[in-house]
Amino acid sequence: MKNKLDSLFFTWQFVSERKQIALMADEKLLRSFLIAPSRKRSGMEIIMKKKTVYLCHAAVIAALYVVLTFVANAFGYASGVIQVRLSEALTILPFFTPAAIPGLVVGCLLSNWLTGCVPLDILFGSVATLLGALGSYGLRRYMWLVPLPPILANTIIVPYVLRYAYGLNDAIPFMMVTVGAGEIISCYILGMILLLSLKKYGHSLFEIH
Repeated sequence: MKNKLDSLFFTWQFVSERKQIALMADEKLLRSFLIAPSRKRSGMEIIMKKKTVYLCHAAVIAALYVVLTFVANAFGYASGVIQVRLSEALTILPFFTPAAIPGLVVGCLLSNWLTGCVPLDILFGSVATLLGALGSYGLRRYMWLVPLPPILANTIIVPYVLRYAYGLNDAIPFMMVTVGAGEIISCYILGMILLLSLKKYGHSLFEIH
């Protein structure tokens, strides 16, 4: 009789332990189901926030480019053989954020369109801006070289646009000199003044948290 009771006791104890283990496993499984979606949701929220901030930076840069181009256009310096676009000073912004790349390209495209440029100018002007912005971003570790890519891109591309899109008869080398001079004023002089002014706060200003 005693052996039967002992056997029943150990059987009951064994079953109880198995139940406890099963309950603990169920509890861990339940926690994983509850916590995992919240972590996933939190990660997605961070990604969406970063994308939103990135798009906002790009949109603000594009808007500034358009406004500054209109200011230069009011004085007759936004197009032609001699160009000093105030907006080209913004081409140093890839030093601070990659959002400046789409911002500058969209800003240039809209500016050229809104100021009445011909389709070839809208297209190749935007291509020159894209190449310059990519180059500036690639040289962001070398601060004094950041304005160089947009200067080179516009100096090489814009004279051909002036010749074949607008039919100007000036020699290509001459137009390269005049366009290049305007780009040096806009990108190197005004751009570096802007870069040095923003350098103290720029990285925190454009930082995507």
